Amino acid sequence: MQSLVWLRLVSWPGCVGVGRGSRLRLCWGGEQPCLLSLPLTDGDVVYYVYGTSDCATISFYIFITIILHAVVQEYTLDKVNKRLHLSKVKHNKVNESGQLLLFHLGTSAWGIYLAITEGYLSAPSSLWEDYPHTHLTFQMKFFYLCQLSYWLHMIPELYFQRVRKEEVPRQLLYIGLYLVHIAGAYLLNLTRAGLVMAVLQSVAELVFHMARLQYFTNPDRQALFGVWAVVFVLCRLATLTLAVLVMGFGLSRVQRQSLDMEHGVFNTLPIRLSVLLSVCAPQVWMMWRFINFQLRRWRQSRLEQAARRKVAVPTRPAGARRRDTGQHENGLIKSEDGSSPRTRKIRSP
Repeated sequence: MQSLVWLRLVSWPGCVGVGRGSRLRLCWGGEQPCLLSLPLTDGDVVYYVYGTSDCATISFYIFITIILHAVVQEYTLDKVNKRLHLSKVKHNKVNESGQLLLFHLGTSAWGIYLAITEGYLSAPSSLWEDYPHTHLTFQMKFFYLCQLSYWLHMIPELYFQRVRKEEVPRQLLYIGLYLVHIAGAYLLNLTRAGLVMAVLQSVAELVFHMARLQYFTNPDRQALFGVWAVVFVLCRLATLTLAVLVMGFGLSRVQRQSLDMEHGVFNTLPIRLSVLLSVCAPQVWMMWRFINFQLRRWRQSRLEQAARRKVAVPTRPAGARRRDTGQHENGLIKSEDGSSPRTRKIRSP
C-alpha cells in the first residue's frame, strides 16, 4: 500500500549543469518521479541561474539568519553591554554596530575572495564583457542569496529588537536601499559590477562600525573616525567611477543592445541611465550628508576651543579702577601685610 518516492540525479555529457532556483526538469517514469538536471561532463564548472525557486531558498535562509542573529545577540553583545553599563540609546547603537560589524566583515572578506578568484580585479573589463552574465558560479549565487536573506531578515528584527518608532523610518530606508541595489544587480544580470560595489560599501561600513564600537568602549579614543572619513570618501569616489565606467562606457559598447527578457538582456539606454542614476544619487546624497556633518563638527570644535580660552584667561571687568598696591581701611593706607605704616613725627622749630 505504501509507495516509495525517490529522486535520481542524472548527468548527461555536453551540457551546463545548474542547481536550485534554476532550470530543472521534472519528469515522471511510471509512478516514481526522477529529477533530471541539465547534464555536464566531469571536470566542468557547474553554473546557476536565478529562478522562482530562489524565493523558497531565500525564505529558508531568512530563518537561519534570524537564529544566527539571536545567537550573536545573546552570547556576545548582551555580555558586552552588561560590562559597559551604557544608557538605553547607546545600548541599541552597540547592538546595531555589533551585528553590522560581523556582517560587513564577512561580506568584505567573501567579496574580495570572489573578485580575486573570478579575475575581476586583474581584468576590470570583465565587469561588462560577455553581458548578460546569466550563468553564475555557486559561490556567486550563494553570495547574492545570503545578501538578500540578511537584509530581508532585518525587517522583522525591527520588531524583535524593539526599535523606537522614531528610528523605524531611517532603518527602513537603510534596508530598502540595500535591497533595491542588490536585487537590481541580481535580476538585471549585473552581478559582477554589483559584487565590486557591495565590497566597497561594506569596507566603508566596516570601518565606521569599528570606530563607533571603539568610541562606546572608550570615548577618548576617536582615531578610527579619521580613518573612516578617508575610507568613506575613497569608496564613494570609487563607486561613482565604477558606475560611470560600466554603465556609461562598458555596456554601451557590447554587441547586444536590446531588451530581451527571455535571455536576460537589459542593455538599453533608458535602463542603463536608470541604473546609473540609482547608483549615483545615493552616493551624492551620502557625500552631502558627510560634508555637512564634518562642517558642523568643525564649527563645534572651534566654539569649544574659544570657550576654553575664555575660561583660561579671566578678563578684568570694565570700569574697574586700578588701585595701589596697598589696602585702604578707614582712610589709612595699609601695606600688603595689612599693618599701617608708621607716622612721621613733625619736629617743632
